[in-house]
Amino acid sequence: MTQRIRPAYPLQSHRGKLLNKAMAATRFAQYLPPDKEEELANIAKRLTAPGKGILAADESVSTCGKRLQEINVENTEENRRRYRELLFSTDDSLGESISGVILFDETARQSDSSGRSFIQLLESKGIIPGIKVDKGVVPLAGTHNECTTTGLDGLKERCEEYKSMGIHFAKWRCVLKITKFTPSYQAMLENANVLARYASICQQAGLVPIVEPEVLPDGDHDLATARRVTEEVLAFQYKALADHHVFLEGTLLKPNMVTAGQGFTGRTSTEEIAMATVQALYRTVPAAVAGVVFLSGGQGEESATINLNAINRVPLRRPWPLTFSYGRALQASVLTAWSGRDDNKKAAQNELLKRSKANGLASLGEYKGGLEGLAGEKSLFVKDHAY
Repeated sequence: MTQRIRPAYPLQSHRGKLLNKAMAATRFAQYLPPDKEEELANIAKRLTAPGKGILAADESVSTCGKRLQEINVENTEENRRRYRELLFSTDDSLGESISGVILFDETARQSDSSGRSFIQLLESKGIIPGIKVDKGVVPLAGTHNECTTTGLDGLKERCEEYKSMGIHFAKWRCVLKITKFTPSYQAMLENANVLARYASICQQAGLVPIVEPEVLPDGDHDLATARRVTEEVLAFQYKALADHHVFLEGTLLKPNMVTAGQGFTGRTSTEEIAMATVQALYRTVPAAVAGVVFLSGGQGEESATINLNAINRVPLRRPWPLTFSYGRALQASVLTAWSGRDDNKKAAQNELLKRSKANGLASLGEYKGGLEGLAGEKSLFVKDHAY
């Protein structure tokens, strides 16, 4: 009888043990209970209701100060409060085009002149309060002028506090740059994982996370390069979200539109921008994601609206709502009209209503023009934008 030879390596090799441990970790990962999944999915669905989008009013103290400086208004806490009250006290019809508002921590704790909290004021209009939870961008060591975003320390406790205050969604922004050598593998991996960890923590606290991996428009790259990099960044992002067991139906993506760099000397049409943007999403973003809310990325107010409209008319399958989460592209005309004067409040609010309606129509592919704001096509681009 021939004796069976024992293999040099046992069937349960070291590599096999590691694989089994990884599989066991996946099986026993902390998934969300069904009731929390349902809550998150419902919030995300309300935020991306047809014809509606998000107002990003989450500028930090310093960034809000820069906006106020442009209209010769001093950057004080009271002036920041007055400006935010102007936005949030706009006629109730604001809720017909705005589904949610992203607040800054200071703003979330403030009240209007009658003593009603801004959170309550927004809720009275059927608008969902949200919050910016990251602590800003910092240099990423070992890279060529790239960065990551801080704020994970204490995030669980902050999210739980915000939820108890009546806030139901959150935002975290990471930025990547297109140059000859960037974005690097390290930067894409790091930022994707930071956003995934943030998203997981938010969902455990009952907040819908807006995932924002922004590819900055700085540079002289062409449209094809912008699309390729955006696809790479989003591919890293959804791999990380899967690794962290994030419930996609309870998330929103806030990406850049795919545009050539600000220094690009060639010409790209609105239709080309729209097609490149939808192609990048179609190739990388799972259909389970609740919705896509674009950032304006320094585009002029009207350009941001026209491009959003074109995106919603691209003849490709679009399994997600494609709408807006604009800051500068909703507020430039408002600031111009207000100029810090109380007697201009109504005119400024009318500008907000006008721009909100225009973008609401664009999110349906139904914008036909005629709702331009006072800021016109003034460029809102800020080099190396951070807040």
